[in-house]
Amino acid sequence: MATQFGDERDWFLEKRFGLFVHWGIYAIPGWQEQHQWRGRMPANEYVKLAEQWNPTNFNPDAWLDIAEEAGMQYIIVTTKHHDGFCLWDTAHTAFNTMNTPYGKDLMAMLADACHKRNFPLGFYYSIADWHHPNYPNQGRHHELPQPKPGDDPDLMKYLEFLKAQVWELCTHYGKLHAFWWDMNVDEHFDPSVNAMIRSLQPAAVINNRGFDPGDFGTPERDHVQGIDTQQSFDRLTEACQSVGFESWGYRVDEDYYTDRHLIRSIDRYLARDANYLLNVGPKPDGTIPDASKHILKRIGKWYRAVAEAVKDVEPASHLTRNRDILLTRRDNVIYVHLVNDPRTSGVKLDPIDVAPKNATLLNTGEPVDFTVDLVPTNHIEHKPYLRLQNLPVNELINTVMVVKLEFDEIIE
Repeated sequence: MATQFGDERDWFLEKRFGLFVHWGIYAIPGWQEQHQWRGRMPANEYVKLAEQWNPTNFNPDAWLDIAEEAGMQYIIVTTKHHDGFCLWDTAHTAFNTMNTPYGKDLMAMLADACHKRNFPLGFYYSIADWHHPNYPNQGRHHELPQPKPGDDPDLMKYLEFLKAQVWELCTHYGKLHAFWWDMNVDEHFDPSVNAMIRSLQPAAVINNRGFDPGDFGTPERDHVQGIDTQQSFDRLTEACQSVGFESWGYRVDEDYYTDRHLIRSIDRYLARDANYLLNVGPKPDGTIPDASKHILKRIGKWYRAVAEAVKDVEPASHLTRNRDILLTRRDNVIYVHLVNDPRTSGVKLDPIDVAPKNATLLNTGEPVDFTVDLVPTNHIEHKPYLRLQNLPVNELINTVMVVKLEFDEIIE
């Protein structure tokens, strides 16, 4: 099991599945959240998008309804992405939601809704900033090629701006449960920033993309090679993924991941004692796209069925040699997660050689056939092992099957 913090941050070890939201004026063209950089849109044209920002259909309770239906237990929202546009009433830049046709503090509205439901809220904040005159854009990754005309690149001055904004976010919106940094391109080290957050928001977990290692690691999409073969993690981990392949923000013509890909990704991390953030990009009017809602609804149906296999459990894949599956355990109950494409209708669990009292497919509630016997592929050892049989692998091809095994004793 993950190491306990021993303080208010322990919520993070109990609420494992969260909603990530990327939202900003980049939703208006609906191409990608890094439209200005990837689309090479001139800064003086990009800032004009703020003149169109008017998300009149934004309803934070509707977002939370969708999250709860999906089984999600917390939410992280982009307060400022790389473009520098701020979704709250900040005193430190005019490039914010208050100076638009909408003219409302979106983070205040969201925070109020979260606090009324006791739904944990976290803020994302991008260190890279393509708008602020002091941010030293140098053409590094996720930066503009060079400073804009009239800019005064100065990292120390920019960090004063950043700290002032972080102070606003940590003092104006009630209790926060997370602070999610992104894009410390300069790799600047300054533990005092996270120390300030912790002093103001002691329940907030902080990720590893800021100015020190933070509380947890953040593998993104499928970028980290070899991570799926690890049976456990050496530190707290929260994976993040978006429902869309091309964008984290709203994209008009998105190519969405399959349910199977997303569910396997989610289960692969949850079964190894990690958290998981699944992202959607709301439309410019503030509503979550229908395609994203339907994906979350289908994932929620799966998650609710198998939730007992990932809550209050410990990773137990060491109990089997079968690397096509993952195991979790709670006392004398073992859960078998078929996270890879099943190649047959049976699952071998060698070297376990004890039959369970009961075997249940959590996805459907139906019993699962099992036996302890010698099979030809184990002829070298010539020993009988536990084997699950006749699983509905073709009927449930687009999901992850999870089998609950109840034993008379704890399997070691």
